[in-house]
Amino acid sequence: MIGHIGINVPDLSAAKAYYDEIMPLLGFEEFFSAEDEFSYRPANGKPGTFLFVYPALESGDYSRHRTGLQHLAFMVKTRSAVEAVHGRVRELGSEVLHEPRHFPEYAPPYYATFWLDPFGIMLEAVCHHDRD
Repeated sequence: MIGHIGINVPDLSAAKAYYDEIMPLLGFEEFFSAEDEFSYRPANGKPGTFLFVYPALESGDYSRHRTGLQHLAFMVKTRSAVEAVHGRVRELGSEVLHEPRHFPEYAPPYYATFWLDPFGIMLEAVCHHDRD
């Protein structure tokens, strides 16, 4: 199991405002917040991977098409949770790459939505169950 993942962003306060809006919908709660980083953990003491966010120390554009992080996928329990995340990221003005739908090219059941955070990092909410 992966203990934690760290990502760098060019604007830490903008990232905090954005991720504070979506992480609860993905089953995460704040772990801690400091001037130079913040983090989330699986909510309600559940085991899983933590997410840490740091300020980028070097400028440059991120691209999921270069070597490095391609995307982060968050598993949610229901298809309606995928829909809820999709609705919220649209309200936040995020670029949606894939509307919520079944992806038959992946092992079924696979119901997901994909979008870009404010810095171009591709995120995914996926449900591996046929349930709402």
